[in-house]
Amino acid sequence: MAKLPFSFYQQEDVNALAKALLGKQLFTFVDGELTGGMIVETEAYKGVEDKASHAYGGRFTDRTRVMYESGGLSYVYLCYGIHHLFNVVTAAKGTPHAVLIRGLEPLIGIDVMLQRRGMEVLKPSLTAGPGVLAKAMGIDRRLNAKELDGPEIWITDAPEEWLPGTIIASHRIGVDYAEDHALLPWRYYLKGNRYVSKARA
Repeated sequence: MAKLPFSFYQQEDVNALAKALLGKQLFTFVDGELTGGMIVETEAYKGVEDKASHAYGGRFTDRTRVMYESGGLSYVYLCYGIHHLFNVVTAAKGTPHAVLIRGLEPLIGIDVMLQRRGMEVLKPSLTAGPGVLAKAMGIDRRLNAKELDGPEIWITDAPEEWLPGTIIASHRIGVDYAEDHALLPWRYYLKGNRYVSKARA
């Protein structure tokens, strides 16, 4: 399957793009190992106007710099000093929109993913959640600001036979600091998929 063209990532509507990424396939080639799977859960972050976004209010730092680049790059950051999280930078240069990849159905390199996660048996917890997903795929700061059609990390279109099914919209997870924006229904996932993350109580 062909890698997504950069034009795909230029859409101004970050929520439409977050939904369009469902069913697409994410791959990494890290330390000589190929891993990949189907994106089943995403969250949209709408730049300067979104209280949950790292770029809210026009915040521009070394960390957020990549968000202001033209869409089609990776944005990888360390959350709480523990988990790396992988985001897709979207929209035109200067518009810091991004989509967090929250859930992935593993398809290729499952043994490698299990080893990276210290697991022996395939369970949804392997890649259901943005932190565990990144660890399973070997994604860390080394893959920050990479073009998403490169040799290390890339996204391809959904297979021709893929049927999208029902897309559910709900509030985003773990953004209570965003006040009223925490309730915006900007999280999207494929209904019934086992690899969708669960919100912690």
